[in-house]
Amino acid sequence: MPIFTAADGTQLAYHLRGTGEPLAVLPGGPMRASAYLGDLGGLTAHRRLALLDLRGTGDSAVPADPATYRCDRMVEDVEAWRAHMGLEHMDLLAHSAGAALATLYAARHPQRIRRLVLITPNPSALGMRGTPEDRLAAARLRADEPWFAQAFPAFRAWLTGEADFDDVFLPFFYGRWDDTARAHADAEPEQVNEEAGERYFGEGAFTPDATRAALSALAAPVLVYAGEADGSPRPDLARRTARAFPNAETAVQPGAGHYPWLDDPRRFLTRTLAFLDRP
Repeated sequence: MPIFTAADGTQLAYHLRGTGEPLAVLPGGPMRASAYLGDLGGLTAHRRLALLDLRGTGDSAVPADPATYRCDRMVEDVEAWRAHMGLEHMDLLAHSAGAALATLYAARHPQRIRRLVLITPNPSALGMRGTPEDRLAAARLRADEPWFAQAFPAFRAWLTGEADFDDVFLPFFYGRWDDTARAHADAEPEQVNEEAGERYFGEGAFTPDATRAALSALAAPVLVYAGEADGSPRPDLARRTARAFPNAETAVQPGAGHYPWLDDPRRFLTRTLAFLDRP
């Protein structure tokens, strides 16, 4: 397990899996250890994945200053990581909340990105975010599922602030609520740094107008990848996210939720490689 030192002295770890050209990967959560990403639908057979554990998660050390959990404060962690790996330019893939960090990195260091893949991204860095109405609309697509009648009222109550998070509505985050999805969901509590997650989107983390302006210098191609059944982002929000980049395209995976590489690994792999391997 390779380790490098961030500018503030925090020891950060990352994990190498697979063979081929390197692909740097930022996890979401926010602040979930990279283990949940697995082999990203089989990408390890085609790319050497470098999966970063953000500070305070997984095998990375807890920083002396908890304020450094804020998303914008970690941009230079990513830059130190790139330099440590000896990459002049890098292909970067980010999932969910990790896409906010990747967006800020691309705005601050556009010359270091060769290709950028944002999987079911949280576009907060651009001043956008999925709404409760978006999530409920996506949830209603699952009305024929046997668990829907019990899960939907609890999901609605959570989104409206009337109740706490309830595991009963976890199926809404997956396109298929099968044994693989259940195991993936069961592992989450041990993988998330809740304190860090609460600070990740803290006040002052984002300056959307400045970020959008800075992204005009990004020449790299960008793929914004959405799940048809995902509530955050819904496909329309993913398309609006793509329009913030000079050279971006959108892909929507049929039937997929927030973790499309679990829902249909073959489809996810085919579409992602088509983008990464494009001349």
